[in-house]
Amino acid sequence: MERDQIRQGSIEMLGAMLISGSIGWFVLASGQPVPDVVFWRCVFGAATLLSICAALGFLRPGILSWRTLGLAMLGGVAIVANWVLLFASYSKASIAIATVVYNTQPFMLVALGALFLRERITWGQMGWLLLAFGGMLAIVQSKAGPGYVDGNYFVGLGLALAAAFLYAIAALVTKRLTGTPPHLIALIQVSLGILLLAPLANLGDPPSGLSAWGSLITMGIVHTGLMYVLLYKAIQKLPTVITGTLSFVYPIAAIAVDWVAFGHHLAWLQWLGVAAILVAAVGTEVSRSLKKQTPQEGDGREWNKARS
Repeated sequence: MERDQIRQGSIEMLGAMLISGSIGWFVLASGQPVPDVVFWRCVFGAATLLSICAALGFLRPGILSWRTLGLAMLGGVAIVANWVLLFASYSKASIAIATVVYNTQPFMLVALGALFLRERITWGQMGWLLLAFGGMLAIVQSKAGPGYVDGNYFVGLGLALAAAFLYAIAALVTKRLTGTPPHLIALIQVSLGILLLAPLANLGDPPSGLSAWGSLITMGIVHTGLMYVLLYKAIQKLPTVITGTLSFVYPIAAIAVDWVAFGHHLAWLQWLGVAAILVAAVGTEVSRSLKKQTPQEGDGREWNKARS
């Protein structure tokens, strides 16, 4: 039974990560300004998550305290801003490079944990951090491909790094929400996103054409609602080590999508940097998971792996 559960959870986790890896394609295919993309993602995502939460009985009174609501909203500000910056980086540094740079977030989370939670940084974690830093240098030193002029490539790298930092902030806040239904937290966050982005979105001139609406609706229903469902079902079944390892299917899928959809080929030095960052990120996740693992942790009830 446990083996079947791990197999099913692994399939669900792979599905969630493959969905996440394709989101950049839909962001660019929508042809909309980034604030509009995130706004409509939040609108359709909120509608989907509202239905899911209602079906699961998460809308009953008293399920949230004011403190929990406040923390969820604080994390929501970081998550929504993280989406805006990450989506903006796609058109400047390419989906592949932006996604890989975005996956420096585990190292930022380690640093924030040491700073605010007094978690000790081990020599092993320091080694992974140095490897990832070397990977970043390899990516930055490599010449940008055609179409990245006027410093746009480096602006894209900066936006992806800023997005990763905001995600780490959100994950740190989420650590305080243990026991709260994650689907409900996600609903709060996308609902907050609607309010935050409504003044910035061009609502007077909404998207036109089936292609634009199709991309936006897909991001809301599939990349938000369905992805969250698959992700949370998976992490309830998988040991944390497997969850952390499989989560790096996401950047690999993004690299493949960028190659197939937009023909963006990485230089050999960039491939070396990508490999260094991904290996270091997997090593950080696995070592951290093994360190924190307890006899009761087999249910893997961490949920803050939603990376896009």
